[in-house]
Amino acid sequence: MKRNKMFSIKYLPVALSFFVLAAGCTAQKAAEKGWKDYTELVKKIVPPTFANHDFSIMDYGAKKDGTTDCLPAIKSAIAACNKADGGRVIVPAGNFFVKGPIHLLSNVNLHLDDNAVLKFSTNDEDYLPVVLTRFEGVELMNYSPLIYAYGQTNIAVTGKGTLDGQANNDHWWNWVGKKSFGWKEGEPTQHDPENEPKLMKMAAQNVPVKDRIFGKGHYMRPTMIEFYNCKNILIEGVTITNTPFWIIHPTLSQNITVDGVTTNSLGPNTDGCDPESCSDVMIKNCSFTDGDDCIAIKSGRDADGRRVNVPSKNIIVQDCQMKDGHGGVVIGSETSGGVENVYAQNDVMNSPHLERAIRIKSNACRGGVLENFYFRNIKVGQVHEAVVKINMHYANEKGPDCNYPPTLSGVYVNNVKSEKSEYAIYIEGLEAKPATNIHIENCTFANVEKENFIKDAKDLHIKNTTVNGKKVDIK
Repeated sequence: MKRNKMFSIKYLPVALSFFVLAAGCTAQKAAEKGWKDYTELVKKIVPPTFANHDFSIMDYGAKKDGTTDCLPAIKSAIAACNKADGGRVIVPAGNFFVKGPIHLLSNVNLHLDDNAVLKFSTNDEDYLPVVLTRFEGVELMNYSPLIYAYGQTNIAVTGKGTLDGQANNDHWWNWVGKKSFGWKEGEPTQHDPENEPKLMKMAAQNVPVKDRIFGKGHYMRPTMIEFYNCKNILIEGVTITNTPFWIIHPTLSQNITVDGVTTNSLGPNTDGCDPESCSDVMIKNCSFTDGDDCIAIKSGRDADGRRVNVPSKNIIVQDCQMKDGHGGVVIGSETSGGVENVYAQNDVMNSPHLERAIRIKSNACRGGVLENFYFRNIKVGQVHEAVVKINMHYANEKGPDCNYPPTLSGVYVNNVKSEKSEYAIYIEGLEAKPATNIHIENCTFANVEKENFIKDAKDLHIKNTTVNGKKVDIK
């Protein structure tokens, strides 16, 4: 016994060094495998192509005076294009008013020429009847998104034109119930008991989705572009402004490319791009200026997300610019179906109005397995709060349905350089289930105001990294 005890003490430093080295090698191999899988994923995500047929909305009665309702013309052009086995529905240069939602059909590319502008109605009744959609991760029957498709294949919105939701403090945004967005004392909001709280209660009680009928009188805003249960999607080149709610929201869909899109909407909850329960997604060459997260990867909320139980996976974000927003590349907070295999590289994030760069958020009500997140070669000019933030206490939600702590494991951050922030690294896992297997390497954080905050994190490794010029090593 003595001999064994002496042996263990004598060789403890060597043993610890061995285990640290082994952990480092394992992490390196995991990161290398992840980026190798990325290479194969890029080949897998292929944008749809369309027949060489053009259908101008002008041929179906559209007028570019900015006041005539062009929705009937657009509907007719889409139907004709679909019937002819596909092609492009052309919106030429000019201002076109659309009194209600555009519903795309298979094999149709809605193409906006240079200087084409679609201005959408702000009358909520124009977005009835209700359709199947999600509101913050929960399924329901609600106002139609402004551009919508359900169960379609090979669909696109392309071109250099503009989609203008025309939302402002007098239309849509005031429903959030904040005076800064035009709400006045005594006016209804989405947070009233008959609105969002009622939906959350119905979801917790597993009320059938067909019976969760909202829309008029419930003040729950529609998304701008939502393709639900669709395959082979392309959104390319367009500028999207002043949206009621989330901007691009593919849901339960596969093989999605978002390329060269510019978003500019500073209203409440105007996230830039939120793939939800989607797989094989490429988001590249985009510019985001938003009132909420620039990109937020989601998979359903709480009991309803666990019921549907479809993860978001195989998602790439590269060569994008994130300007204003709550977060640059974000996972969460609606993570109940799980999120896996997310890659972000060569992105630039810089604004005093950008809260965080890399953000993972969830809470004990959500559940879900969150794993294999890879970030590299990201330049951060400045962010208001943290460069890397992991928060498993997001929104501090509590209740009888909050016994589903999410599992977070496998976060690899490499070669992130930031110039100004409050925190470099902020990690807060759950005491019952710490955030695990987090690796931050070869990073430089300058002009950081506060010390790193780390709580309930296990197997955290920081290597070849400096904060304000001082080396930080956690092995």
